[in-house]
Amino acid sequence: MSKKIAVIGSTVMDVVSYIDKVPEGGETRASQDFHTACGGKGANQATAAAKLGADVLMVSAIGNDAFGKEYLENYKRHGIETRFVNVIEGTATGVASIIVESNGQNRILLYKGANDKFTPEMIQTAGDELKKCGLIVLQLEIPLESVYAAIDFANENKIPVLLNPAPAVKELSIEKACKCDFFVPNETELGILTGMPIETEEEIKAAAKFLLDKGLKNIIVTMGSRGSLWISGDGKEEKVPTRKVQAVDSTGAGDSFIGCFVENYVKTGDIPGSMKRASQYAALGVTKKGTQDSYATKEEFEKFYKM
Repeated sequence: MSKKIAVIGSTVMDVVSYIDKVPEGGETRASQDFHTACGGKGANQATAAAKLGADVLMVSAIGNDAFGKEYLENYKRHGIETRFVNVIEGTATGVASIIVESNGQNRILLYKGANDKFTPEMIQTAGDELKKCGLIVLQLEIPLESVYAAIDFANENKIPVLLNPAPAVKELSIEKACKCDFFVPNETELGILTGMPIETEEEIKAAAKFLLDKGLKNIIVTMGSRGSLWISGDGKEEKVPTRKVQAVDSTGAGDSFIGCFVENYVKTGDIPGSMKRASQYAALGVTKKGTQDSYATKEEFEKFYKM
Protein backbone atom coordinates (compact mmCIF):
# COMPACT_ATOMS: atom_id res chain seq x y z
CA MET A 1 0.00 0.00 0.00
CA SER A 2 1.26 3.49 -0.88
CA LYS A 3 1.78 5.59 2.23
CA LYS A 4 0.45 8.73 0.51
CA ILE A 5 -2.94 9.90 1.79
CA ALA A 6 -5.49 11.87 -0.25
CA VAL A 7 -8.02 13.96 1.63
CA ILE A 8 -10.96 15.02 -0.54
CA GLY A 9 -13.07 17.49 1.37
CA SER A 10 -13.71 20.83 2.95
CA THR A 11 -11.65 23.93 3.61
CA VAL A 12 -13.22 26.25 6.20
CA MET A 13 -11.98 29.27 8.15
CA ASP A 14 -13.00 29.09 11.81
CA VAL A 15 -14.17 32.25 13.58
CA VAL A 16 -14.11 31.30 17.26
CA SER A 17 -15.55 32.96 20.40
CA TYR A 18 -14.96 31.63 23.93
CA ILE A 19 -17.80 32.31 26.36
CA ASP A 20 -18.97 31.25 29.83
CA LYS A 21 -22.60 30.76 28.76
CA VAL A 22 -24.37 30.74 25.39
CA PRO A 23 -26.64 33.80 24.97
CA GLU A 24 -30.40 33.37 25.11
CA GLY A 25 -32.50 34.63 22.16
CA GLY A 26 -32.16 38.41 21.93
CA GLU A 27 -29.38 38.51 24.56
CA THR A 28 -25.87 39.94 24.02
CA ARG A 29 -23.01 38.56 26.11
CA ALA A 30 -19.32 39.43 26.16
CA SER A 31 -16.90 36.70 25.09
CA GLN A 32 -13.68 36.09 27.02
CA ASP A 33 -11.52 35.38 23.98
CA PHE A 34 -11.68 35.35 20.17
CA HIS A 35 -9.55 34.18 17.26
CA THR A 36 -9.70 33.06 13.64
CA ALA A 37 -8.10 29.79 12.63
CA CYS A 38 -7.93 27.34 9.75
CA GLY A 39 -10.55 24.57 10.00
CA GLY A 40 -12.99 22.43 8.00
CA LYS A 41 -13.24 18.69 8.52
CA GLY A 42 -11.25 17.76 5.43
CA ALA A 43 -8.51 20.29 6.05
CA ASN A 44 -8.31 19.41 9.75
CA GLN A 45 -7.84 15.72 8.98
CA ALA A 46 -5.21 16.51 6.35
CA THR A 47 -3.33 18.81 8.73
CA ALA A 48 -3.36 16.34 11.62
CA ALA A 49 -1.93 13.62 9.37
CA ALA A 50 0.67 16.01 7.91
CA LYS A 51 1.76 17.23 11.36
CA LEU A 52 2.46 13.60 12.23
CA GLY A 53 4.66 13.23 9.15
CA ALA A 54 2.27 11.83 6.53
CA ASP A 55 2.56 12.63 2.81
CA VAL A 56 -0.81 14.32 2.14
CA LEU A 57 -2.58 15.41 -1.06
CA MET A 58 -5.50 17.83 -0.52
CA VAL A 59 -8.35 18.02 -3.05
CA SER A 60 -10.67 20.87 -2.11
CA ALA A 61 -12.21 24.22 -3.09
CA ILE A 62 -11.62 27.73 -1.72
CA GLY A 63 -12.81 31.22 -2.63
CA ASN A 64 -10.69 33.88 -4.30
CA ASP A 65 -10.66 35.95 -1.10
CA ALA A 66 -8.42 36.80 1.86
CA PHE A 67 -9.41 33.65 3.76
CA GLY A 68 -8.64 31.51 0.70
CA LYS A 69 -5.17 33.03 0.28
CA GLU A 70 -4.47 32.60 4.00
CA TYR A 71 -5.56 28.98 3.78
CA LEU A 72 -3.31 28.13 0.84
CA GLU A 73 -0.36 29.41 2.85
CA ASN A 74 -1.49 27.29 5.80
CA TYR A 75 -1.56 24.13 3.66
CA LYS A 76 1.90 24.85 2.28
CA ARG A 77 3.28 25.59 5.75
CA HIS A 78 2.28 22.07 6.81
CA GLY A 79 3.75 20.45 3.70
CA ILE A 80 0.36 19.51 2.20
CA GLU A 81 0.20 19.26 -1.61
CA THR A 82 -2.15 21.98 -2.92
CA ARG A 83 -2.15 21.53 -6.73
CA PHE A 84 -5.78 20.41 -6.58
CA VAL A 85 -7.09 22.97 -4.11
CA ASN A 86 -9.40 24.68 -6.61
CA VAL A 87 -9.92 28.47 -6.42
CA ILE A 88 -13.55 29.36 -7.22
CA GLU A 89 -14.07 32.89 -8.56
CA GLY A 90 -16.93 34.94 -7.12
CA THR A 91 -17.42 32.65 -4.13
CA ALA A 92 -16.33 33.04 -0.51
CA THR A 93 -14.18 30.48 1.27
CA GLY A 94 -16.21 28.41 3.75
CA VAL A 95 -16.59 29.85 7.26
CA ALA A 96 -17.51 28.21 10.59
CA SER A 97 -18.76 30.45 13.40
CA ILE A 98 -17.87 28.58 16.60
CA ILE A 99 -18.88 29.26 20.20
CA VAL A 100 -16.88 27.40 22.86
CA GLU A 101 -18.30 27.30 26.40
CA SER A 102 -16.13 27.24 29.54
CA ASN A 103 -16.73 23.47 29.93
CA GLY A 104 -15.15 22.84 26.49
CA GLN A 105 -18.48 22.15 24.72
CA ASN A 106 -18.74 23.72 21.27
CA ARG A 107 -21.55 24.89 18.99
CA ILE A 108 -20.88 25.47 15.28
CA LEU A 109 -22.70 27.35 12.50
CA LEU A 110 -21.26 26.43 9.08
CA TYR A 111 -21.34 28.47 5.86
CA LYS A 112 -20.10 26.09 3.17
CA GLY A 113 -19.12 28.72 0.58
CA ALA A 114 -16.73 27.32 -2.04
CA ASN A 115 -17.10 23.82 -0.56
CA ASP A 116 -20.60 23.71 -2.05
CA LYS A 117 -19.05 24.30 -5.50
CA PHE A 118 -16.85 21.21 -5.28
CA THR A 119 -17.73 19.07 -8.31
CA PRO A 120 -17.10 15.43 -9.34
CA GLU A 121 -15.00 16.81 -12.23
CA MET A 122 -12.44 18.06 -9.70
CA ILE A 123 -11.86 14.45 -8.65
CA GLN A 124 -11.23 13.39 -12.25
CA THR A 125 -8.81 16.32 -12.72
CA ALA A 126 -6.78 15.05 -9.75
CA GLY A 127 -7.17 11.43 -10.92
CA ASP A 128 -3.58 10.67 -11.92
CA GLU A 129 -2.28 11.87 -8.55
CA LEU A 130 -5.06 10.15 -6.60
CA LYS A 131 -4.07 6.83 -8.19
CA LYS A 132 -0.69 7.11 -6.42
CA CYS A 133 -2.37 7.23 -3.00
CA GLY A 134 -2.80 4.36 -0.56
CA LEU A 135 -5.95 5.75 1.06
CA ILE A 136 -8.67 8.31 0.24
CA VAL A 137 -10.33 10.14 3.16
CA LEU A 138 -13.80 11.72 2.79
CA GLN A 139 -16.32 13.70 4.88
CA LEU A 140 -19.71 15.31 4.15
CA GLU A 141 -18.93 19.05 3.95
CA ILE A 142 -18.85 18.88 0.14
CA PRO A 143 -21.85 17.88 -2.05
CA LEU A 144 -22.94 14.26 -1.73
CA GLU A 145 -22.63 13.69 -5.49
CA SER A 146 -18.92 14.55 -5.21
CA VAL A 147 -18.49 12.25 -2.21
CA TYR A 148 -20.13 9.43 -4.20
CA ALA A 149 -17.93 10.18 -7.22
CA ALA A 150 -14.85 9.92 -5.01
CA ILE A 151 -16.03 6.57 -3.58
CA ASP A 152 -16.65 5.23 -7.09
CA PHE A 153 -13.23 6.48 -8.26
CA ALA A 154 -11.56 4.77 -5.29
CA ASN A 155 -13.38 1.50 -5.98
CA GLU A 156 -12.56 1.57 -9.70
CA ASN A 157 -8.87 2.10 -8.92
CA LYS A 158 -8.76 -0.30 -5.95
CA ILE A 159 -7.83 2.43 -3.47
CA PRO A 160 -9.05 1.93 0.13
CA VAL A 161 -11.41 4.67 1.28
CA LEU A 162 -12.43 6.01 4.70
CA LEU A 163 -15.70 7.93 5.03
CA ASN A 164 -16.30 10.17 8.03
CA PRO A 165 -20.10 10.84 7.78
CA ALA A 166 -19.87 14.30 9.30
CA PRO A 167 -21.89 16.37 9.53
CA ALA A 168 -24.37 13.49 9.46
CA VAL A 169 -27.14 13.67 6.86
CA LYS A 170 -29.98 11.15 6.70
CA GLU A 171 -29.85 11.30 2.89
CA LEU A 172 -26.47 9.54 2.89
CA SER A 173 -26.64 6.43 0.71
CA ILE A 174 -25.82 3.37 2.81
CA GLU A 175 -25.21 1.53 -0.46
CA LYS A 176 -22.37 3.98 -1.23
CA ALA A 177 -21.12 3.82 2.38
CA CYS A 178 -20.86 0.04 2.04
CA LYS A 179 -18.30 0.57 -0.74
CA CYS A 180 -15.97 2.21 1.80
CA ASP A 181 -13.38 0.27 3.76
CA PHE A 182 -13.92 2.34 6.90
CA PHE A 183 -16.99 4.21 8.16
CA VAL A 184 -16.08 6.50 11.08
CA PRO A 185 -18.94 8.43 12.78
CA ASN A 186 -19.03 9.78 16.31
CA GLU A 187 -21.84 8.56 18.55
CA THR A 188 -24.08 11.56 17.76
CA GLU A 189 -23.71 11.01 14.02
CA LEU A 190 -24.38 7.31 14.52
CA GLY A 191 -27.65 8.19 16.27
CA ILE A 192 -28.72 10.53 13.45
CA LEU A 193 -27.93 7.97 10.74
CA THR A 194 -29.70 5.08 12.45
CA GLY A 195 -32.47 6.86 14.40
CA MET A 196 -31.48 4.66 17.34
CA PRO A 197 -30.59 5.62 20.95
CA ILE A 198 -26.86 6.07 21.65
CA GLU A 199 -26.72 6.98 25.35
CA THR A 200 -24.97 3.83 26.59
CA GLU A 201 -22.13 1.81 25.10
CA GLU A 202 -24.52 -1.11 24.58
CA GLU A 203 -26.87 1.16 22.60
CA ILE A 204 -23.92 2.47 20.55
CA LYS A 205 -22.86 -1.10 19.81
CA ALA A 206 -26.41 -2.04 18.75
CA ALA A 207 -26.64 0.98 16.41
CA ALA A 208 -23.25 0.13 14.88
CA LYS A 209 -24.31 -3.47 14.29
CA PHE A 210 -27.53 -2.22 12.67
CA LEU A 211 -25.37 -0.49 10.02
CA LEU A 212 -22.99 -3.44 9.72
CA ASP A 213 -25.96 -5.67 8.93
CA LYS A 214 -26.55 -3.46 5.88
CA GLY A 215 -23.12 -4.39 4.53
CA LEU A 216 -20.50 -2.03 6.00
CA LYS A 217 -17.00 -3.51 6.19
CA ASN A 218 -15.59 -1.72 9.25
CA ILE A 219 -17.24 0.81 11.53
CA ILE A 220 -15.24 2.81 14.05
CA VAL A 221 -17.34 4.91 16.43
CA THR A 222 -15.53 7.72 18.25
CA MET A 223 -17.07 8.29 21.68
CA GLY A 224 -15.14 11.23 23.16
CA SER A 225 -13.91 10.53 26.70
CA ARG A 226 -15.22 6.95 26.40
CA GLY A 227 -12.68 6.12 23.69
CA SER A 228 -13.54 4.42 20.40
CA LEU A 229 -15.20 1.21 19.25
CA TRP A 230 -14.32 -0.92 16.20
CA ILE A 231 -16.65 -3.58 14.86
CA SER A 232 -16.01 -5.33 11.54
CA GLY A 233 -18.39 -7.07 9.19
CA ASP A 234 -16.57 -10.35 9.79
CA GLY A 235 -17.17 -10.26 13.53
CA LYS A 236 -14.04 -8.59 14.95
CA GLU A 237 -14.75 -6.21 17.81
CA GLU A 238 -12.54 -4.04 19.99
CA LYS A 239 -13.03 -1.10 22.33
CA VAL A 240 -10.04 1.22 22.70
CA PRO A 241 -9.99 3.51 25.76
CA THR A 242 -8.59 7.03 25.71
CA ARG A 243 -6.55 8.93 28.27
CA LYS A 244 -8.36 11.05 30.86
CA VAL A 245 -7.46 14.71 30.40
CA GLN A 246 -8.83 18.12 31.37
CA ALA A 247 -10.72 19.21 28.24
CA VAL A 248 -10.37 22.87 27.28
CA ASP A 249 -11.76 22.83 23.72
CA SER A 250 -13.18 19.79 21.92
CA THR A 251 -13.41 21.51 18.51
CA GLY A 252 -11.85 19.30 15.83
CA ALA A 253 -11.15 16.37 18.15
CA GLY A 254 -12.83 13.85 15.84
CA ASP A 255 -10.81 15.19 12.90
CA SER A 256 -7.55 14.82 14.81
CA PHE A 257 -8.52 11.22 15.62
CA ILE A 258 -9.03 10.46 11.92
CA GLY A 259 -5.85 12.27 10.85
CA CYS A 260 -3.77 10.26 13.30
CA PHE A 261 -5.59 7.01 12.53
CA VAL A 262 -4.95 7.22 8.77
CA GLU A 263 -1.32 8.35 9.24
CA ASN A 264 -0.59 5.24 11.29
CA TYR A 265 -2.86 2.84 9.35
CA VAL A 266 -1.22 3.43 5.94
CA LYS A 267 2.14 2.55 7.53
CA THR A 268 1.11 -0.44 9.62
CA GLY A 269 -2.28 -1.82 8.49
CA ASP A 270 -2.99 -2.21 12.22
CA ILE A 271 -6.55 -1.07 13.01
CA PRO A 272 -6.60 -1.38 16.86
CA GLY A 273 -3.06 0.01 17.13
CA SER A 274 -3.98 2.98 14.93
CA MET A 275 -7.12 3.58 17.02
CA LYS A 276 -5.07 3.56 20.22
CA ARG A 277 -2.69 6.20 18.90
CA ALA A 278 -5.58 8.23 17.45
CA SER A 279 -7.49 8.25 20.77
CA GLN A 280 -4.40 9.53 22.59
CA TYR A 281 -3.70 12.12 19.88
CA ALA A 282 -7.26 13.48 20.12
CA ALA A 283 -7.00 13.54 23.94
CA LEU A 284 -3.86 15.67 23.76
CA GLY A 285 -5.56 18.06 21.32
CA VAL A 286 -8.54 18.85 23.56
CA THR A 287 -6.21 20.11 26.31
CA LYS A 288 -5.49 23.19 24.16
CA LYS A 289 -7.61 25.91 22.57
CA GLY A 290 -8.15 25.92 18.83
CA THR A 291 -8.53 23.35 16.09
CA GLN A 292 -5.46 22.77 13.93
CA ASP A 293 -3.46 24.93 16.35
CA SER A 294 -4.17 22.34 19.05
CA TYR A 295 -2.87 19.39 17.01
CA ALA A 296 0.48 18.11 18.20
CA THR A 297 3.53 17.64 16.02
CA LYS A 298 5.04 14.17 15.74
CA GLU A 299 7.67 15.02 18.37
CA GLU A 300 5.12 16.48 20.83
CA PHE A 301 2.83 13.49 20.41
CA GLU A 302 5.53 10.85 20.88
CA LYS A 303 6.52 12.50 24.16
CA PHE A 304 2.88 12.47 25.37
CA TYR A 305 2.27 8.93 24.10
CA LYS A 306 5.18 7.52 26.10
CA MET A 307 4.13 9.20 29.37
